[in-house]
Amino acid sequence: MTADDFVYTIYINAAPERVWEALTDPAATRRYWGVAFETDWAPGSAMTWHEEDAVTADPEQTVLEAEPGSRLSYTWHTFTPEWAKSVGVDEETRRALMAEPRSTVSFTIEPAGATTRLTVVHRAGEALLAMSRQGWPHVLSGLKTLLETGEPLPTTDL
Repeated sequence: MTADDFVYTIYINAAPERVWEALTDPAATRRYWGVAFETDWAPGSAMTWHEEDAVTADPEQTVLEAEPGSRLSYTWHTFTPEWAKSVGVDEETRRALMAEPRSTVSFTIEPAGATTRLTVVHRAGEALLAMSRQGWPHVLSGLKTLLETGEPLPTTDL
């Protein structure tokens, strides 16, 4: 890990297989994150993001690693004008995001007694890291809440 990494660990009262499913099932991700992924989750496969009113596809937006129940990694999405408009990101911020190298996010899923330890590492440039430090805790709290209660948190930031 480096200064270009955002690292967050959360404990979830659910089996590792349920955490994996919540990270990869488009119906689940839409409930706690507001994003649905279109992919077969095979390493090297393309990923299309369906978020708010934007669909984002790019050949460099791919699955890097996928070990059901234990590890998932992919490149982070492309910051199109449509995406920025749909989520309320101004053009100056979008350009700063586009100037950075493509980022990656990795999830490590580990049994921890009767719970599951989920660690997220997002390797990104400065502009995206600033946004990630705000966004990931909310997304992961939503994931935890959904798995533990069956109800999601609101998907908008507070």
